[in-house]
Amino acid sequence: MKKIINWQIAGFAFTAIIGTAFHFLFDLTNESIVAALVSPVNESIWEHIKLLFFPMLVYALFEYSFWGKEYARFWCIKLKGILTGMALIPTLYYTYTGIIGESLDWFNIVIFFGVAGLVYLVETKMFLGNKTCRIPSEYAFVILCISGIVFFVFTFYPPEIPFFQDPVSKTYGF
Repeated sequence: MKKIINWQIAGFAFTAIIGTAFHFLFDLTNESIVAALVSPVNESIWEHIKLLFFPMLVYALFEYSFWGKEYARFWCIKLKGILTGMALIPTLYYTYTGIIGESLDWFNIVIFFGVAGLVYLVETKMFLGNKTCRIPSEYAFVILCISGIVFFVFTFYPPEIPFFQDPVSKTYGF
């Protein structure tokens, strides 16, 4: 039990640090195509979900190699956690900006850290609980991989809808 809690706390720290670093990665690498795959290329909500998705996925791969194989539900739990975070970020963003009529950078940062913390807490409770997952672990892992590919594709070929639009430059994608 304590092992899982410690790993999840470390996962939150990893996600917070790497997610924050990824926010600046694209600019720091002179707009590298490789950096564009895992870090935001603009200020759209879609691109900022990468800040949670990729650090969580990388950390989950790391976790799996050390202890995740012991849990048949590992990838199912990780899928539920990551998808929950991916849904919460835009939900909270659009809710508060709809209420107050503007986007606040400091509150967007609070949302990122709050969602990351909440997701790791929920995952921890799922790991410590005895409920079964309905999605086989292999399928859950494939869904996460496909999600990563979708991020790659939509970085370069995003649908031209507001979710993918940079609110500052009014452009889409890379």
